[in-house]
Amino acid sequence: MGDNFYNKQSDNLENDIVFGVRAVIEAVRAGKEINKIMIQRGMQKTLFKELKEELADKKYNLQFVPIQKLNRLTRKNHQGVIAFIAPIQYQDIEAITTRIFEEGGVPNFLILDSITDVRNFGAIARTAECTGIDAIVIVEKGGVLVTSDSIKTSAGALMRIPVCVAKDLSAVVSSLKSSGVQVVACTEKTQTFIQDVELDLPTAIIMGSEEDGISNELLAAASYKAKIPMQGDIASLNVAVAAGMIMYESLRQRLG
Repeated sequence: MGDNFYNKQSDNLENDIVFGVRAVIEAVRAGKEINKIMIQRGMQKTLFKELKEELADKKYNLQFVPIQKLNRLTRKNHQGVIAFIAPIQYQDIEAITTRIFEEGGVPNFLILDSITDVRNFGAIARTAECTGIDAIVIVEKGGVLVTSDSIKTSAGALMRIPVCVAKDLSAVVSSLKSSGVQVVACTEKTQTFIQDVELDLPTAIIMGSEEDGISNELLAAASYKAKIPMQGDIASLNVAVAAGMIMYESLRQRLG
């Protein structure tokens, strides 16, 4: 496509962008996977009307921002709208669960509750691919999405492992439990160690955000809570390191 459609600045942006009303409309009509759409506050009414009609009844992450923010993303004529295009096709966790059970497999998922650091996300995805995780579930708002940068930090693992985006992780947890998948929340708020949980069963492991950990709602919904044994005064691990340790414990049990 021409320069008026794609503007690739992966060193500075989260991922590739599409800008301009007509270009964004065409991206929507083409079924492109869109992480979010930024729209200028006070956008020209005639332009916004056409865009609004196209986006009606479609579930996109819309952000209304000052024009200065859009200008920092591109110096070209964005017409007040920029869409961030995901470099992969997101998948459906329920469909993946059904397929694995139908094939006689044991589902093994990872749920990330609002991980915000792209390097942590990439490192977690890389370990997930190496330990046989069937899919990663991330949240649509409040956490990292799959971008060019996260694919780089994952050493390409995010191109190999299915990634599912959810508006509501609690709904995902409920659906998985109804399907026969146990949900294990990894938190220090328990006396149970991770090696004491049977991880060779159909399992979804929840890892919390760098700042806040796992939300209280998800902690309450989990089948089990488990922690990593630790000594020392800090008693706190980087989330990517913790996730790696837990995924390898899961792999150890499944291979054993």
